[in-house]
Amino acid sequence: MSREIISNEKYPLKPHNCPATKVPGLIFCSGQTAPGPVGPATTQALSQLKDVLELAGSSQEKVLKYNIFLKDMDDYLEMNKAFVAFLPSPCPARTCIQAGKLPGHPSTTIEIECIAQA
Repeated sequence: MSREIISNEKYPLKPHNCPATKVPGLIFCSGQTAPGPVGPATTQALSQLKDVLELAGSSQEKVLKYNIFLKDMDDYLEMNKAFVAFLPSPCPARTCIQAGKLPGHPSTTIEIECIAQA
């Protein structure tokens, strides 16, 4: 199976991962994080995923599943409000868990990853 690593100047390769991996028919996007209050951070992380999907030749309309990691599950309602406002309807499958400490900035409240059709 062929595999394509997706990256550019805005979303570069890192020593430990790449922004996305594309295989025939599917795109696996690495998690995107954002600091600050969970509502705006959710919108920012989803916007970054949208950019990565477009870079890979896909779109948020082709997402099959989102995985969401919250620093605090008490932020669920605020995250959900921003999530539903950002995405086309109907929303795809989704998992949301409390992950505790997240990578990046100390005020990071959310990380979101996705799998999409190519």
